[in-house]
Amino acid sequence: MSYVVALDQGTTSSRAIVFDERGRLVASAQQETTQIFPRPGWVEHDPAEIWSTQAGVTAEALDRAHIRPRDVAAVGITNQRETTVVWDRDTGEPIHNAIVWQDRRTAGHCDRLRAEGHAQTFLDKTGLVLDAYFSGTKIAWMLEHVRGARQRAEAGRLAFGSVDSWLVHKLTGGTLHVTDASNASRTLLYDIHTGEWDDALLGILDIPRSMLPQVRASSEVYGEISTRACATGAPLAGLVGDQQAALFGQVCTEPGLAKNTYGTGCFLLMNTGAKARPSANRLLTTVAWKRDGTTTYALEGGVFVGGAIVQWLRDGLKLIGAAQDIEPLARTVDDNGGVYLVPALAGLGAPHWDPYARGAILGLTRGSTDGHIARAALEGIALQVADLVTAMESDAGEALTELRVDGGAAANDLLMQIQADILGVPVVRPTVLETTALGAACMAGLAVGTWSSVEQIAANRQIDRRFEPTLPASEAARLRERWAEAVSRVRGWEPEDGA
Repeated sequence: MSYVVALDQGTTSSRAIVFDERGRLVASAQQETTQIFPRPGWVEHDPAEIWSTQAGVTAEALDRAHIRPRDVAAVGITNQRETTVVWDRDTGEPIHNAIVWQDRRTAGHCDRLRAEGHAQTFLDKTGLVLDAYFSGTKIAWMLEHVRGARQRAEAGRLAFGSVDSWLVHKLTGGTLHVTDASNASRTLLYDIHTGEWDDALLGILDIPRSMLPQVRASSEVYGEISTRACATGAPLAGLVGDQQAALFGQVCTEPGLAKNTYGTGCFLLMNTGAKARPSANRLLTTVAWKRDGTTTYALEGGVFVGGAIVQWLRDGLKLIGAAQDIEPLARTVDDNGGVYLVPALAGLGAPHWDPYARGAILGLTRGSTDGHIARAALEGIALQVADLVTAMESDAGEALTELRVDGGAAANDLLMQIQADILGVPVVRPTVLETTALGAACMAGLAVGTWSSVEQIAANRQIDRRFEPTLPASEAARLRERWAEAVSRVRGWEPEDGA
């Protein structure tokens, strides 16, 4: 039997998962990564730690699976997408900490670009809202604020990559500087219609083209892993951004199928096929993946703080001792007791796009308990997702019939039931929740022939549980009405200067 290994480098941890030929999870390993907060609204990671943790968990997962590198048919990478790394081509050393997708330091730069009339240009070419979320303004910030960076970049000495490119660089001893179309589409620099880096956008942001990686398909053999740390000699054969990987892992391979991933954030994607469909509701048009010469597109809505609100209750408020404690605590109450928690700790994503919003707990009384806050946190996650679904249904012109779910927080039965109740449609959870990693593994496995077709992958999919809505529609509508009022109270709370 041969195996496919997925390297899943996320916002809060690095994971490696070994899958067998039937798509079953054989072994995994995970290590949390350090979150660095230099200033309010700023979020960074140490690129060296990203690499060391990813290498470490890969070796650990292979050991747990009792397999050797020669048993690995292929390796695929999936990653936090907009997080930005810039390194020196000669030394291989990063010039600055990675700036994480949640980081808001370039909100002011985006404001200035909008004032100069560039927002529509970015939207038309990239399908993206002009926001600090994406990589382009993060690169520009490094070039302006890291001493000597501008000169080194213009001399061709610096390389940019999202986390996939950084890992490929390390895995191949610096011989490959590549990304795939799904990751490229999250940079504000890539024309999703032509499939090329765009010189006009590079000019607006004043970023040298020489910094950019080569854009490849999401499923092809890019090269061979040369480092001793990770499956030496195995073909590196899949690259795909985390949310697009989950869409593929959920076998949402036909137009109209949608999934939501409950991770650090929440990300709802709907396959729109070969057509890049523009959004009238401030969703994103993005590349889902590129395979066999064909580009597939998706509509996407992102919630910046989803499962991360549970981490905050654990680490910030010390309300719970472990993330899994949130469900039993929330079950100590029958409802939210009038308490609403808006998890805008990193601003609001789609469809609001307010980088200056901040989190809040509203409706507290002397009768409020930790259970009410815990339940309000879970409802805050589900209500944000419901906002995305409403916007996506409007763009697609059809109602969702079911929501396929995955990610760590999808293991929370109460959250999934709340989600079904608020949406009024079934929520379907697969047996393998690690669909992000599975999607990357499938991309890699298809490239080397472990799986011959998408249909073969679909036949392996198994359902764990289907959550049916039980809340009366009138009560769900009341929850959403009060939620909208709560969101209105946190908008524009914290102006930033973008320095």
